[in-house]
Formats: sequence, structure tokens, C-alpha cells
Amino acid sequence: MKFGFVNGQNMALLTDMYELTMAQSYFNAGMNDIAVFDFFARRTKNRSYLLSAGLEQVLYYLQNIRFCDEHIAYLKESGRFSDDFLSYLKKFRFSGDLYAVDEGEILFENEPFITVEAPLIEAQIVETFIINTMQLSILVATKAMRCRSVAQDTALVDFGLRRAHGTDAGMKAARCAYIGGFAGTSNVLAAKTFDIPAFGTMAHSFILAHESEEKAFSHFLKTYPENSILLVDTFDTINGVRHAVEAVKRAGLRNFRGIRLDSGDIETLAKKSRQILDSAGFEKAMIFVSGGLNEYKIKELMQKRAPIDGWGVGTELVVSADTPYLDCAYKLVEYRGRPKMKLSPEKVTLPSRKQIFRKYENGIIAEDKIALIDEKIDGSPLMKRYIHRGRIVMDPPSLEAIRKKAQESFDSLPPKVREIEKSRMPAPDLGPGLSRIMKKLQADIEKSL
Repeated sequence: MKFGFVNGQNMALLTDMYELTMAQSYFNAGMNDIAVFDFFARRTKNRSYLLSAGLEQVLYYLQNIRFCDEHIAYLKESGRFSDDFLSYLKKFRFSGDLYAVDEGEILFENEPFITVEAPLIEAQIVETFIINTMQLSILVATKAMRCRSVAQDTALVDFGLRRAHGTDAGMKAARCAYIGGFAGTSNVLAAKTFDIPAFGTMAHSFILAHESEEKAFSHFLKTYPENSILLVDTFDTINGVRHAVEAVKRAGLRNFRGIRLDSGDIETLAKKSRQILDSAGFEKAMIFVSGGLNEYKIKELMQKRAPIDGWGVGTELVVSADTPYLDCAYKLVEYRGRPKMKLSPEKVTLPSRKQIFRKYENGIIAEDKIALIDEKIDGSPLMKRYIHRGRIVMDPPSLEAIRKKAQESFDSLPPKVREIEKSRMPAPDLGPGLSRIMKKLQADIEKSL
């Protein structure tokens, strides 16, 4: 039986075949000088900003990628690779540099999240993993931040593991939701792995397994007298709230953690539930809501003053339902010290090694400018070197520090950019040196056609 998990021992083969066939061809041609690749996102539908996440996993990958004997044997059996190239892969180590913006930083269209500067074959082989890891991480972190931006002082919990697109996605989603401002996750393995709070209530099956709703509540309260959130909508929600109150009173408990609503007219049910709870003396009991939630529904319920204290956001968070993919790319921008540029319609790339310079006014982002690495531009540089000559030279910060950074980044956005309805992503300006190179490259390419 094969489970199919990706881990530190097999991740070298988590790549597209063409990365390896291109590498073989480079190898045959003796092409392995220094190349520069950028990972970036183009304009993204329904997003006015993107929150960087996933860098720590990329750093781990670059430090630990190895082709073991089993990998080499598999590739040899394919008949596509020479013995000399396979010997090269057996000794493969990432020896280049990696520049990146910090996790928790907010970027806009065409701004590089990551720049890899390494021998061409190395930089090419790592492409697939970088795109795979960064795309999902950015999507979920950004979706979480959008939910956080409208939830005010209420709590958000990741409920998405069961609907995530695979186990790896479920793990990344829990981490990135925490970066984006969620209080924790229902995913126990992620909670343990990333040291974030774990949350859980009960399922409808627990209610149905008992002879009555009242008995189900009583049994759960007996097990968790101080920490029970009772699911009240299995049959009739309002009666379920009353049954919950009765069960708490029968148990002789003064404190009641709260109830969960998972269906129906949430606004009306939340208001009626609040009245019942308050009348019974449980003013501090929370109302937790789940079921098909996203930032738009949370904002609507908050604007209607629904008395909701917490949200379990699942499917739409972990699959970033309204924007399920990034128009992202990992493109060659320099080789052998010469700038490279793609001219495909609507997919023009920015050549050369670059830096992002950001200017603030009163703590708010006033301007971003993408410029050549050696241009003198007014503003704070965002890209930092994390790996130099194959070794990490800047340790990634703690998850708590990344989470704090994310909130600070959001707070620095202009108010219009924070709005979830805005879909226009601000386009950064280009430095004059970069603009000149682009014009010359375009002219040279068009002349050669």
C-alpha cells in the first residue's frame, strides 16, 4: 500500500519532469552559469493585496533537498538521463543565494516574493516546489487576513482540514490561517507541529448517536464541564438552545462555554439564542458559528449586529474559494549577468536582479517601486538575503513574530486597499534604470525577430 506523503526524504522528486529534462539538456550543453529567477504574482482577481507566507518551508527544502540512491535508480530506469547527469544529481546540493520578503509582508502585482540566484541547473530544479508551496500559502494567508479584517474583535478558527485539497494542503492552511490572524485550528497535527492552539466542539453524529439531544448534551458536559460548546442545530435550533441551557443547569454548572450554530438563518438564530442564554443567566456564553462562511458573510453578519463571538471557517478558507489560484510564475530574469525578459502578451516579465522599495507616510504605504538592485531609490528595501552560498544566513522568525508582522503589514495598508470588495491590486512603479533596460531589451528582441 502506498500513502503518498511528501517528506524530507522524497521531496527531491516532487518536481515536474520537464525541470529534470531541461536540466539534463543544460548539463549536456555545459550551461550552468549563474541564473536569477523571480517568483511573483501577476494581477490577482478579487485581491487588492497578497500576504507572503510559505518561506520557511522553502528554506527547509533548499537546505535539505537530496537525490538518494532510490531516486537515482528510478530516474535511470526512465531512460531519459545520462549516467554523468545522474552522478551530478546524486551530489546535488543547493549552493546559491535566496532573497525574499519576510513572511507576513504584504505585496502587490509583479513584486517578487522570492529571488533565487544560483547555478542554472539548481535554480531550475527547485522551481516546482517553490511555486507549489508559495501559491497555496499566500492564498490561504491572504484569505485569512481578509476574514480577520472584517471580524473585528471576534475569534476565527480554521475548520478546513476535511475539505482541504489533500493532507499537505491541510497542514499548510492551518499554519497560514494563523499567520493571517486566526486564533487556531481544528487540525490536531498542525496544532502540534506548529505549536498553535487547537479547537474542537462536536459533530451532529455525536447528537444522533444518543437517544436524545438532551442526553447528548449531558454526556458531553460531564466529560468537559468547563469547556463545552454544544452544537444546537441538529433538529430545531431554538429548542436545541433551550435543551443546552437545561442540560447545563442540570449539571449544576455556573459557567457555560457556549453554543454552535451551523445552519439556517444565522442572524435571526443568533439573536434569539442570545436572548435565551442571557435570560438563563449565561450572558458570558459564546455563540460560535460555522457552515459555509467567508469574509463576505462575516462582514454582512457583523454589519447586522448579529451577536456572534466566534467563527469556524472551513472550505472557503482552505481552498480560497473566490480566488482558488494565483496567476503566479517563476521566471528567468538574468543569466550569465545578462538581463532576460519575456514579451508574451499580458505576461511581460521584469528583467534583472531587483529590489522592492517601499515609502510610508504616517505609517501608511504611500508607494512601492520595483527597481534594479543597485538603483538608488528612496524607500525601505523589502527583500532580504536568507540563504548565501547554500547556507541560511538569516533564520526565519517564530510563527508568533510572523503573525504580528502580518497584522502590522495590514495596518500599513491605505484604507481603500483594506476593503474586501476592492479587487484592484495597486501596480507598483518601476525604477528608471529598470525601465531603461526593459525598453532596450524589447527593442533588441523585436529587432532580432
